[in-house]
Amino acid sequence: MNPSADLVQKLWRLCAVLRKDGITYQQYVTELTYLLFLKMMAEQKREDGKIPAGARWGDLVAEEGIKRLALYRRILADLGDPEKRLDRTVQAVFANAATFIREPVNLDKLVAAIDDLRWFSEARDSFGDLYEGLLQKNAEETKRGAGQYFTPRVLIDLLVRLMQPKAGETIQDPATGTGGFLIAADQFMKASTDGYFDLPSAQQKFQIHHALHGMENVEGVYRLLLMNLFLHGIDSWHIRLGDTLSPDGAELQKADLILTNPPFGPAGGRPSRDDLTVTAAVSSYQLPFVEHCLRCLKPGGRAAIVVPDNVLFEDGRGRDLRRMLMDRCDLHTILRLPTGIFYAQGVKTNVIFFTKGIGDSGETQNVWIYDLRANMPAFGKTSPLTLETFADFEKAFGADPLGRAPRVDQGEEGRFRCFTREFIAARGDNLDVTWLRDTSNDAEDTLTEPEELIDALMGHLKSALLEIEALGEELASDPVA
Repeated sequence: MNPSADLVQKLWRLCAVLRKDGITYQQYVTELTYLLFLKMMAEQKREDGKIPAGARWGDLVAEEGIKRLALYRRILADLGDPEKRLDRTVQAVFANAATFIREPVNLDKLVAAIDDLRWFSEARDSFGDLYEGLLQKNAEETKRGAGQYFTPRVLIDLLVRLMQPKAGETIQDPATGTGGFLIAADQFMKASTDGYFDLPSAQQKFQIHHALHGMENVEGVYRLLLMNLFLHGIDSWHIRLGDTLSPDGAELQKADLILTNPPFGPAGGRPSRDDLTVTAAVSSYQLPFVEHCLRCLKPGGRAAIVVPDNVLFEDGRGRDLRRMLMDRCDLHTILRLPTGIFYAQGVKTNVIFFTKGIGDSGETQNVWIYDLRANMPAFGKTSPLTLETFADFEKAFGADPLGRAPRVDQGEEGRFRCFTREFIAARGDNLDVTWLRDTSNDAEDTLTEPEELIDALMGHLKSALLEIEALGEELASDPVA
């Protein structure tokens, strides 16, 4: 086991102890966020000017029992108090912070465990890997909640490799979650520039302070996001708390590259942005997020977006959005993902890859579809994704991030096919194209864990609700129909 994974296991085992205090997995990771932040500020000698005296890690370690718990509660309240005028990142991490721990002995165990970990036996980036490991453990244990914002690292790394972010580009994730896409993009660019040391000083400054942009709407997730970025040494100045489908999202800077896994399902209301003209009447997340990405790309910019199946076939506004996408962009590739990778078996997902046109050019001529769903097993906690899962697709996609590398149509027996724009238009611009006969049993037949079966049922219900919602919106917008 590698050192970071070992630390994850050590910290995660403490969760079993804290469960007796009524603390959930999600609350535990949030609690760790507060304590790890204080610990790391002390380790990196960055407390001066950011953490007031009396609210530092050393102060917490010096107390014990009831006094320590009282001090901890006071620290959380003080660091999140907007009237204190503290460092922006500190206040964002501790905004509305409150501890879930009731028993002093449990806080004592947690502080002792964190304080005893040999942090400096690790490379700097391993701190971030440790925290990401905790986020992944949380996602695995709390699938129904975490699946909304946690994307498997294997898929993140695949999309980053295919899209090849470059130094000097503005990169955006409008549904940032815990920051996986932005962190992976930053690491990819650092690997090709010797940690940005190969760049001129002005470009180094751009990469560190201005290259990465994003928005997250859930305050609890935003807290985890800021901590994750902090531990990876990434400036969070352009990563905002807000609703991308509100006017706040319209203020996000135009991007050269968008990588995102937006939320699926009902949004609780229609977008309040004036510029989302096609999806203005749509009250689910997925279609408006796709329109946001289309509009927020610079000419010539590229995107890779995870979307549910209904984006490919929904009539009404969905069809209008696909037409606009294919008219204004080169929608060159669709990857049909296996089931179960987002901890909801019944929700079927895809990745759409497109490049925004420049001027009058950029219209889609051909759409290549790779079917990685037919005759595939269900993926989940007991059968995780691996690099090998995507190896053939990555080879078929090619080395060009714009999808222009030489490709081979594998025919009706293969997984990679090319379909012309005329063929798609004859289908009413329905992109839900299948050709492989799935001879395997339903992937969900292999599920045995009660939680996985419940997740599968919930996924099917969510998919049905999306289709019913789309039908209702179409009828509302066209009374004659």
